[in-house]
Amino acid sequence: MSKPVFERDPSDPERQKINPGLKLALELGPLVVFFFGNSRGEWLAARFPALAEIGGPIFIATALFMAATVLALAVSWALTRTLPIMPLVSGVVVVVFGGLTLWLQDELFIKLKPTIINTMFGALLLGGLFFFRTSLLRYVFDSAFRIDEEGWNKLTLRWGLYFLAMAVVNEVIWRNFSTDFWVAFKVWGFTPLAIVFTMAQMPLIARHSVEEPAGDA
Repeated sequence: MSKPVFERDPSDPERQKINPGLKLALELGPLVVFFFGNSRGEWLAARFPALAEIGGPIFIATALFMAATVLALAVSWALTRTLPIMPLVSGVVVVVFGGLTLWLQDELFIKLKPTIINTMFGALLLGGLFFFRTSLLRYVFDSAFRIDEEGWNKLTLRWGLYFLAMAVVNEVIWRNFSTDFWVAFKVWGFTPLAIVFTMAQMPLIARHSVEEPAGDA
């Protein structure tokens, strides 16, 4: 029987796991590349003429963001021979909306990407929880936390609402502030907010934590 392309269920003993630190780097790396591309776009264009043909800094940053996102997925595939579901969904949206941004030379599409991704993630988490009674969040955090079913359900509800809130925040930021401010907030605003929100869930995780399964004797 052929091996699955997508990551296995968190309860599957054959599920391949990535070191949590590396997993975080693969998820945040493309964002750092995006910020660097926008802040140093003119410098990059002067040294790499091919990038100058793409457009201004935001368009150079978009192209680099797309490349870094695809590279992160490729590294994940090389390590586990499966594709992580939520980063894959995010990657598809990045490539589609990034491609539209470059093709039409309109930064609107890349600005809409966080709104769409956060709305999709929020809807998926809440929809999976309420309609299928399953926690899709386990696919993201199973390598970092071991908690019981009730804990996963509560955590999924909170993260679902958080993603929807971040979609609203993104809309407020890009509609009312400059592109440079939006790019900076995307990296230095959304990321710290996610870290603070995650830390705020530690008491819940502690209450619902379960012991590691005993190893083979």
